[in-house]
Amino acid sequence: MKRINKLLFPLTLFVLLIGCAPVYKCGDSKPAKVPGLWSKNLKTVVIERDKLCSNLAAKEREIIVLKDTIMRITSRYTDLTVRYNSLSDKNNALDGKYRKLIDENLSKTDQFNKAMEAKSDELNTKERQLAEREKSLTEMQRIIAKQDSITNRLNSILRNALLGFNSDELSVEIKNGKVYVSMSDKLLFQSGSSAVEDKGKNALKLLSEVLDKNPDIDILVEGHTDNVPIKTNIYKDNWDLSVARATSIVRILTTDYNIAPIRVTASGKGEFFPKSENDTPEGRATNRRTEIILSPKLDEIMKLLQN
Repeated sequence: MKRINKLLFPLTLFVLLIGCAPVYKCGDSKPAKVPGLWSKNLKTVVIERDKLCSNLAAKEREIIVLKDTIMRITSRYTDLTVRYNSLSDKNNALDGKYRKLIDENLSKTDQFNKAMEAKSDELNTKERQLAEREKSLTEMQRIIAKQDSITNRLNSILRNALLGFNSDELSVEIKNGKVYVSMSDKLLFQSGSSAVEDKGKNALKLLSEVLDKNPDIDILVEGHTDNVPIKTNIYKDNWDLSVARATSIVRILTTDYNIAPIRVTASGKGEFFPKSENDTPEGRATNRRTEIILSPKLDEIMKLLQN
């Protein structure tokens, strides 16, 4: 117990001394004297206090500056955040428009490509058709050239075969790719009659010999008259007479000279296709005629046209 009491006394004294020590804050004036144990360390403590106070003031100023900086940075950050959000919205809108335009352009490109493919197919088809038509045209030109050659040769042969007839009785010419053998009624018929005279039969015989050797020639027989009206017990008018005359010649060619009937056609034109004016006897004589029109068969050309 005595030992404990000896220890408690110094501790109690120390506490009392601390409790009695004066407290000096930053900015307090330096005391002249400090009682007790503190007087000898006063200078050191005050210097330390002033140093700490100076550091504290500097730190407080730094804190104020730092707070101001933080406020400005925060404000700037807020402004930048608002601007960023606005720009982000605009960017999203522009991106949407861009994607829409891309989709539209892709769609238009696809449509354009499809249209180009269709046009290309159409062009290829037309080129094939054109090539086929050019081929057909070339073939047709070949056939026409062949027919022209046949026509020219036939014209030459007929002219030589019918040299014994006068020009006012018989003529041979080429028109529109056909050979026209024109025989006057003076050579073939009596006035108002469809019966063929012997001289006319002789001409038809010479003609049939040439036609028999050229089976690819079609034969059209056309009867023509002048415009002087006619009316008999047999023929009502000139048209009736022209048909009868054409038919008489067809019968002679097919019956007497064995020309295939399938090659021959008879027709009457009456006074409606004159070669000359009917105002003079010469003109009317020219119009009273029978034309035997010879043309190469058109079977090959018709096949081309049908194809």
